[in-house]
Order: sequence, then C-alpha cells, then structure tokens
Amino acid sequence: MLGEYPIEGRRAADIAASIERAVGSGTLEPGHLLPPIRKLAARLQVNPNTVAAAYRVLRERGVVETAGRRGSRVRPAPATTGHHIRVEVPEGVRDVSSGNPDPALLPPLAPAFAAAAARQDRAPVLYGHALLDEELERRARAALDADGVPAGPLAVVSGSLDGIERILAAHLKPGDTVAVEDPGWGRTLDLVPALGLHLAPVGVDDDGPLPDDVARALDGGARALIVTDRAQNPTGAALSAPRARVLRTVLRDHPDTLLVEDDHGHGIVGLPLHPLAGATRHWAFVRSAAKAYGPDLRLAVLTGDETTVDRVRGRQRLGPGWVSLLVQRAVVRLWDDDGFDVSAVAAAYDRRRRALSGALAERGVAAHGRSGLNVWVPVPDETTAVARLLHAGWAVAPGARYRLGAPPGIRITVSTLPEHEAPALADAVAAALAPGPARTYV
Repeated sequence: MLGEYPIEGRRAADIAASIERAVGSGTLEPGHLLPPIRKLAARLQVNPNTVAAAYRVLRERGVVETAGRRGSRVRPAPATTGHHIRVEVPEGVRDVSSGNPDPALLPPLAPAFAAAAARQDRAPVLYGHALLDEELERRARAALDADGVPAGPLAVVSGSLDGIERILAAHLKPGDTVAVEDPGWGRTLDLVPALGLHLAPVGVDDDGPLPDDVARALDGGARALIVTDRAQNPTGAALSAPRARVLRTVLRDHPDTLLVEDDHGHGIVGLPLHPLAGATRHWAFVRSAAKAYGPDLRLAVLTGDETTVDRVRGRQRLGPGWVSLLVQRAVVRLWDDDGFDVSAVAAAYDRRRRALSGALAERGVAAHGRSGLNVWVPVPDETTAVARLLHAGWAVAPGARYRLGAPPGIRITVSTLPEHEAPALADAVAAALAPGPARTYV
C-alpha cells in the first residue's frame, strides 16, 4: 500500500501534514491506498477518531478521496503543488493534446499594454481607487446584453476558474454537492473536491448537459450546477436553444440551485449563446478573455445576481483586492484593435475542427466537436489508443483527465492542425482504433 513511507504525528493536523508532504513530493502517488483508520491509529498509538479527523482534513483539501469500505486513496490529481498532469511529447511527435489556442491567431499584446501603461503613468492606480475600469464595464455589459445575459452587477476575476472557485465559495460549504459535466473540464473536476465539495456527474451530448441527468443530480441534493455554454472542454459541446429551454424548465423546479455558467469560448466560437442565467435565484456567468486574446491575460468578466456578485467582490477585497487595471485597460484596447478580427479567428478554428471531424466520419470513426478547439473521440481503451497514436507520431490527451463515470475517450486539440493534415491524423486515429493484437511500442 504505502511501502516504507512512515506516516507521523500524534495530532490530526500533524498526521494530515505528514501525508500531504508525501503526496506533494511524489512519494505517495495518485491512487495509493491509505492504511485503514484503525490500523494507522494502532501504529501511531492514537485514538482512531484522530486518524479519521486527519483523513477528513485531507478530503476537504482535495488530497485524498474516500470510497466507503474500499478506503481512502490519493486522488488522481491531488490538490498539491507536486502534481501537474501533462502529456509528455517526444521529439518528432506532433502535439495535438495541449488544449491551447494557436499562438499565430492571438493578437500582439505590446501595443495594448503600452497604451494602458501610458495612461497609468499619467494617473497611477492607488489603493482605494475604483476596482473596475469604467470602459471595460460598459463594453462588457453591452456585449452581455446583446447575448441575452440578464442584467446584474459586474466583477473582474483572474480567469474562468478563479471566478468559478469564488462563486462556489460564496454559497457552498464543505460537504455540499456540485453537479458537473461528465466528460468535463479537468481542472473543475479537481477544484470541486479541493474545496471540500462532492461531485455529481451529469452526462453531456453535442447540445450540452443531459436534462434527465441534471434533474437526477438536483433531485439527489446537488446544490450547484456548472454548465459550459460553448466550446465545452473536452467534447466541444455547445448549448443549443432547444436544450437551453428544457434545462431552464428543470432549473425552475429547483430555484435554490446555484447556477454557474462558463463562457470561456467567447470570441473563438461563431455559434450563438443560449444562456440559462436567471433561471434560479442565485446565478453567475463568467466570460474569459483567455482563449481569444491570450491565456496569460488572466482576466474574466463575472456577472450574476446581486448577492452572489457582492459576496465575490467582498471576498476578493480581502485577498488580492482587484485584478490589475493595467490588464483591464489593455483588454479594452485589444477589443478596439481594428487589425484583429475575432470572427476570422473563430472561423479558422471552425474550419480546422470540421476538417478533422469530417475526415474521421469518412473513416467510420465517431467523434464530437460542435465548437471550440477540441474534438472528442470515444475509444474502447485509452491507453492503447494513446500509445498507438504516439507510435504513429501524434500525441493526444487521454480522456481519463476529463471524466468521472463517462466512457473512455481521447481529446484532440485542432487549434494548430492545418486542414490539409486532418486526413493523415484521421488515418492514424482509425488505425489506432482498429481491432488487433496488443502491440508494444518502444
């Protein structure tokens, strides 16, 4: 189970810290089974309740997970600094695993930041000044209005995930359950347990979350629901108008649900938005600039009901205080850049995604990718598919990173895949999924 690693401590906090140090250093790897509570208590000569309290702390910190009588294990992606899951790409292999936008389709940042910095040189931002740039607020609100997002106060956060974390923390307490898409964004699947919350998986098809699964999760006690409106990661799902209408009906039957919508695909998707916002008493809508303008901008606009946004702002003031107005003003400059055509960027990604999806369909390979940067391919065995594709010169992302109970799959990022290379990749995928004896690749 744990080899020779010595868990130490007499208090719950010390025992938990000992285990977390081992997880952070890699001595205890993801999947390792921890000793039964009574066995560890006897070894440490402490009360079993002390060990139980230590394990509870580790669960709430997102380090371990417990499956009833099967015991407690280190989580697949524990919330420690020592674990960052990534695909290793050997030299000479094409990387279609990253999930990143195409650097060639991002705007230059220097002019926007130079203009924003010149303004700040004339009037430096100091403590106690406004936390939200007026022009960014005006422009963001107008865009949200045009997309049918209900009126509400605005806040600026450091990216989509930062916003989602702050929203969940504003309303939920450890032990509450959050309904999440399955397959879904891997970092969300890590974040929720790290906050001490439980996950309730909700199936997804090309049109978004499945209404029956959502109803089942909410009937089962889930207090929050997280929905990706467009460019869902990893499947590319986009909420359609008919699906949105059905989901709004489901949510009206659960008015106390905290609804969180993620529109990180804004700017890279040509499909219209069909928001669910306003279907419940407490809701929040997060729109990131990362995919269209650059991941390092770390800026997202957040709106919602007054209570939710007020709580997010209040907690933010106690921590970082605000998102740099230099960054806010640079983003406004990027929005004003006549030389950068967001619709052309969205069209380019759409062509690349359609090229691969079409090539896969011609070869009889089922795939999903209605919007965004990725195509999701169901596979019978992820390990075999990933290994065969690596041998063929293509690095893809295994689906285990993005799913709870959903069937196996692989995620292929098309953002840097030229259309003329789609047939070659589709050939490799079809060959990787063909039945045959297992092979060992060196």
